[in-house]
Amino acid sequence: MSTETQAQYQFIDKIIQHHVGENTEVKDLEFFYGGNFNLAVRVQLKNSDEYFIKWNQGDHQGLFDAEAKNLDLIGKTSSISVPSVMGTGTMEEKEYLMMECIPSGEKAANYWVDFGEKLALLHKNTSESGHGLDYTNFIGAAPQINTWNQNGIAFFIEHRLRNQLVRAIYDRKIDAELEAKFETLFEKLPSLLPNEKSALIHGDLWSGNAMTNPQGLITLVDPACYYGFREAELAFTTMFGGFDESFYEAYHANFPIEKGFHERIPLYNLYPLLVHVNLFGEGYLPAVKKIVDSY
Repeated sequence: MSTETQAQYQFIDKIIQHHVGENTEVKDLEFFYGGNFNLAVRVQLKNSDEYFIKWNQGDHQGLFDAEAKNLDLIGKTSSISVPSVMGTGTMEEKEYLMMECIPSGEKAANYWVDFGEKLALLHKNTSESGHGLDYTNFIGAAPQINTWNQNGIAFFIEHRLRNQLVRAIYDRKIDAELEAKFETLFEKLPSLLPNEKSALIHGDLWSGNAMTNPQGLITLVDPACYYGFREAELAFTTMFGGFDESFYEAYHANFPIEKGFHERIPLYNLYPLLVHVNLFGEGYLPAVKKIVDSY
């Protein structure tokens, strides 16, 4: 065993002992690489308990604390399953998050219908403070500003679109011509989007964050939640292939959306597309330009 590998094992063992107890023995470890963290590991103890730990090297300070708050916030609604948080902290100058490990299962016959019904139930949670959240969190590795606003369209413009637009302009990924087109679009948005009351949304809902648990039903991971437009959540699900049609039918049956939603999908998806421009590069710019030009 290399010195580096041995140090990793010791680091993981310290976290487990801190949160589970000193008399614990590890049976198996499975490492994962990639994503918005440097490293992650699935830990199986000899008593068969399983945990998932991820950590970074000090980048994106506060990311895991925010993720833990996100998971707790959704979990407290008792509407849809998320992993339980064991704890967060700093160990050896590395920030980490330790949570329940959700083993993957095969989708039950009613997986998509159940998923749609549960997401509708989550979205029925609202806030008297309007749109936003009590803390800043992250979507991927991008900070997500959640300053409260009673006006949902104003919140969407200022703290979703403009926030990412300013970063892209600063990094010279967006030129003055496209910036001007965005400003024109911002003036039009109040007449293009329904200004609904806020809903608690997962915030980063695509297939990669929708797990099938051992019961064959949905467990959500990696939330970027806030109180915002539920249509933005549904639009997000269409970005990478979409979900089964029965998911959308079940959602609509339990929490109907206004007519014309399909025409509004590109407007909502400008936000995740801009996030992708800022995080992953200008390959996503043509999709952004196409949407903005169409309005």
